[in-house]
Amino acid sequence: MSGLLELFDIVDATDRVVGQKTRSWVHRHGLRHRAVHTLLFNAREEIFLQKRSPSKDLNPGVWDSSCSGHLHAGETYDEAARRELGEELGLTDPIPLRPVCKLAAQPETGNEFIWVYLGESDGPFCLDPEEISEGRFLRISDLQREIRVSPDHFSPVFVHLWSRLRHQFLLRDAR
Repeated sequence: MSGLLELFDIVDATDRVVGQKTRSWVHRHGLRHRAVHTLLFNAREEIFLQKRSPSKDLNPGVWDSSCSGHLHAGETYDEAARRELGEELGLTDPIPLRPVCKLAAQPETGNEFIWVYLGESDGPFCLDPEEISEGRFLRISDLQREIRVSPDHFSPVFVHLWSRLRHQFLLRDAR
């Protein structure tokens, strides 16, 4: 869907809907809005990351959550998480998703309230080339090292999200 036509709910500091505007308007004016990020792990407990397409308007060509996206106007967080799995990764058969935390809208999140979901899938994935240039699974310890050495290779929102959640995943990698 074209960014000019996408309608987002504008929300207040408590995540209550107070209006609607187009994606471009919301981003241009830095208004609070909503998004989801899903982290997928495979059977080996490795995390899947996507590399954002170089044509993306925000953070092109950097690594990001397995799947992420904005909520459309009137959409719930759960609905958006499922929709994005289909649109970005081609996962149309439902997989269990577990909401793990909600991040507050602030500069580090692009002024987005973000619900983070966890899921399990070994793929195969059918990556949308307009959204994603490539994807890969990697061990948590490798992800930690890459973020430490080259944080600019990752979306700033993902780095912020990971800094809040990494401790619960470090235990996975140690098993």
